[in-house]
Amino acid sequence: MRIAYICGTKSWGGLEMNQAKNALWMQQKGHTVLAIGPENSSFQQFCTEHHIPFQRIEKHRKYYDFKASRKLREHLVKNKIEHLILRDVKDMSVSVAAKFWGKSSFKVHYFMEMQLGVSKKNILHTIRFRLLDSWSCPLNWLKEQVEQKTFMPKNRIVVIPSGLDRSPFIEFISQDEARNALMLPLNQLIIGLAGRFDRQKGQLLLLESISQIKNSAISILFLGEPTYNEGESYNTEIKQFIETNHLQERVFVRPFRKDIAVFYRAIDVFVMASKSESVGMVTLESLASNTPVIGSNAGGTIELLENGKLGFLFEPGNAESLAEAITHFCKTEKKWPNHELVQSTEKFDHHSVIEQVENHLSTFKN
Repeated sequence: MRIAYICGTKSWGGLEMNQAKNALWMQQKGHTVLAIGPENSSFQQFCTEHHIPFQRIEKHRKYYDFKASRKLREHLVKNKIEHLILRDVKDMSVSVAAKFWGKSSFKVHYFMEMQLGVSKKNILHTIRFRLLDSWSCPLNWLKEQVEQKTFMPKNRIVVIPSGLDRSPFIEFISQDEARNALMLPLNQLIIGLAGRFDRQKGQLLLLESISQIKNSAISILFLGEPTYNEGESYNTEIKQFIETNHLQERVFVRPFRKDIAVFYRAIDVFVMASKSESVGMVTLESLASNTPVIGSNAGGTIELLENGKLGFLFEPGNAESLAEAITHFCKTEKKWPNHELVQSTEKFDHHSVIEQVENHLSTFKN
């Protein structure tokens, strides 16, 4: 198949990474892949490093950018593209307009990453959504949300999980080796949280919870750092809380690293503290590492943890509830890790996911 992946932003978060990795995996399966995005973006850098053909486009408006849509269509037709895949809703308008600006044979597929907020049943959203050839949801709860909050035809809605290359997480090193690599104590129970320093990620919530647990043998490892020119005030608030509550000896901060599997191996339990994650890839990474998870009882975390079967759930944004979940984990800690954690991620294995994507796209005849 001849497939194009559009990514119109210069950001480099989970959404953009998933788009880039899926483009790479489909190319590795032998399909002709074209990446489309702005120049000097992280998406372009990834594609260049992995030898994925890249077509530069100018930044486009979220809605009604017909000039950009015509230009996009020209690239797609020139490269004889059969399928255009988008993940960012900001790319939806320009993508469907490109398809319907004259006669075009390529199909447009939206692979959902972010949950819907309010209802999207107004006429403009309905027209735009119905121009999509398919809408793929990574989890069942998101499929239900699309069915409830849009007029998207149900026969165009499918569930295809987010893909995860599990090999870095399954090939374990010992916990002592991981802790030595991160310069962490060997005799502590360590709770981990990975993500940029952002109020939505819940670092302060975890600190508030730990301050309620009077057990000096429990420590925290934050993997991340403030976004440049953003989040400094939140970072200052975190530092002040640590100092005020005398947690300096129990909190460790380490910068992002490519071999993130070392982080999951070093900790005893991972905390997904965000109020609601559509699909927490860090949750999947933790489970693939056989590291149990304590997560918010909201969003996709509920489905990933199978309603608490594979971990512990707490009330979103509630420090006391999180402290109770941590205490519960400590009491049952000798039972973890559980082989069911790794097994639960088999359906997210990227080999299986890419096969599902192939099968899905092959049902459309051009």
